[in-house]
Amino acid sequence: MTNIQFIQSQVSTLPKNIEATLKLLSEDCTIPFISRYRKDQTGNLDEVVIEQIAKLSKQYDEIVKRKESILKTIEEQGQLSPELKLKITNSFDLQEIEDLYMPYKKKKKTRADVARENGLEPLATLILAQKNDDIDFLSTQYINKNVPNEEEALQGARDIVAEWINENITVRQSLRRLYNRKAVIETKVVKKKAEEEEAQKFKQYFDWSEPLSKAPSHRLLAMLRAENEGFIKLKIETDIDETYDLIDEIVIKNANSPSISHLQLAIEDSYKRLLHPAISNETLQEAKAKADIKAIDVFAGNLSQLLLAPPLGEKRILAIDPGYRSGCKIVCLDEKGDLLYNETIYPHQPQNETAMAMKKIKSMVNAYNIEAISIGNGTASRETEFFIKKIAFDKPVQVFVVSEAGASVYSASKIARDEFPNYDVTVRGSVSIGRRLSDPLAELVKIDAKSIGVGQYQHDVDQMKLKEELDTVVVRCVNSVGININTASKSLLSYVSGIGEKMAENIIAFRSENGPFEDRKQLKKVPRLGEKAYQQAAAFIRIHNGKNPLDNSAVHPEAYPIVEKMAKDLKISVNELIANKEKIALIKPENYTNETIGILGIKDILKELVKPGLDPRKAAKVFEFDPNVKTIKDVRTGMILPGIVNNITAFGCFVDIGVKESGLVHISQLKAGFVSDVNEVVKLHQHVQVKVVEVDEDRKRIQLTMII
Repeated sequence: MTNIQFIQSQVSTLPKNIEATLKLLSEDCTIPFISRYRKDQTGNLDEVVIEQIAKLSKQYDEIVKRKESILKTIEEQGQLSPELKLKITNSFDLQEIEDLYMPYKKKKKTRADVARENGLEPLATLILAQKNDDIDFLSTQYINKNVPNEEEALQGARDIVAEWINENITVRQSLRRLYNRKAVIETKVVKKKAEEEEAQKFKQYFDWSEPLSKAPSHRLLAMLRAENEGFIKLKIETDIDETYDLIDEIVIKNANSPSISHLQLAIEDSYKRLLHPAISNETLQEAKAKADIKAIDVFAGNLSQLLLAPPLGEKRILAIDPGYRSGCKIVCLDEKGDLLYNETIYPHQPQNETAMAMKKIKSMVNAYNIEAISIGNGTASRETEFFIKKIAFDKPVQVFVVSEAGASVYSASKIARDEFPNYDVTVRGSVSIGRRLSDPLAELVKIDAKSIGVGQYQHDVDQMKLKEELDTVVVRCVNSVGININTASKSLLSYVSGIGEKMAENIIAFRSENGPFEDRKQLKKVPRLGEKAYQQAAAFIRIHNGKNPLDNSAVHPEAYPIVEKMAKDLKISVNELIANKEKIALIKPENYTNETIGILGIKDILKELVKPGLDPRKAAKVFEFDPNVKTIKDVRTGMILPGIVNNITAFGCFVDIGVKESGLVHISQLKAGFVSDVNEVVKLHQHVQVKVVEVDEDRKRIQLTMII
């Protein structure tokens, strides 16, 4: 099987599209670049499919490498028969390949190895052959100084047979299918830890049983976490009679053989000692891997929505990190997000310096020409929002409540220390709260994605896969929006197609030394930024008010001559062509294709010319919570409240209704009828109406419904 065939077996597209994609990837083209600017070569494959092709290509290479290693090892042992070589060569199922390799794999000395050393393999062969030999009598022939009696001889022979059954590919594959279909996951509480406070959140799993195949990803991950923390014991079981029947059917060929009793003892031993521990663990790990994928997908989807949240844009912002005793930390930021002023006010208990705080806020709004106020949604958020809305400003000022998720992580990071070396973490945190209103994407890329907290069980899943997927999401979001090269931070620049962290540093240094970039071609003057990096990056950076108007669009520099020809044919300038819908409508795409840019590419260029540099994100909107609901004590069953979706999981979504505790809308309560995917109904930061179903003040839990 070729790599193209392997990929096509799992991706629904033509072989030529896969081949073209692999060729572009081998030429160091990035996925954002390929999906946006090489559509004609790939057959219009999107980023998700291209990412899948890249992963499958890597997986194919790993399988080939593993097979080569296995074949070499078996050959060195002098046991590589033509039949075995053919089986391994033709297989691309890694599990099957490992099963074929199992008898030849180096392992610790087993009971079967000891029995072989004692000369008992011929006796084991007779048992497995199931002929009419009197095995009990024949066993006397194998007594020696290491095998003192018949029972020892028969036990050793059965140990060898048990190992052969364990290594039988048909047995292992049949058991896997049985476990995948019918395995049950069972849990029991660890009694000495049952009363611990931390254990109570896992109480439903103290005595739990359900088919493993039916267990939702979040429930499986919760059980595994409970086991890891020592609160429960977990095991995977199948119906024992059905399991033995399945093995018997494969292994037993002559039920009337005198050796059948020994064979059945070997089957029982093989299953209990070897097969069940291995297959049950393998099945659980496979279920865990699937649960990880589901959880990672949920996190990645939430992260994407969060990064692409509506930006307020370049406005002068007063940002507040609210607090009680320690006060509210205030910063004033200019249009670029630079810090102009900072102060701490104490409008809440115990100081209650409300009048003085109002005066200071009003003074700062006037002095720094503030256009919007950004309030973190942590402790004292609602009280601070009410306090701000009582101030009679001299001009309209928009008030927003934004998520603080990850602000504390940013404030203590090296990035924050480098940006604000002369300020403490409280000031840096407030700056982050303000900047994430102005441009969530530009600010959130500075924070480790795992710390943003918009997923489920992110600390329990495969951390390498999680990081890979979240990095992919960040790259996808940054390049879908594009970045202003003259204001972008190093963190933001490093995610641009073809740039990376080191090149981002070079761009920042070049910008500091030479002033703002005036056109995209200047990128080529950045040290170590070669032609390939320029090709991959140029169209994803924007230059506002630059020399060439196309530099503020998603049109790639390689297409500039095409746009110039379009303008020339219409007898107007490029400036006059941009955003001129009537003139653009006259252009026939087929007249402007070339070897690199086909019809799909030309159509993209025309769309971009209609609305050059259009930000795909929506505009930020002010949201109003119910003014009568400030704490969980104010929440009553039956209330209908406005809320904002602040997290999405596989089992539902959490909604901020203006109190510290977010309420849960279970997937069954999102809308009337069956819902298979929460994202079909709601998105992160969506404004919704919810009804309170239940309030548990002691456990600080609120149950909500959107079926009103």
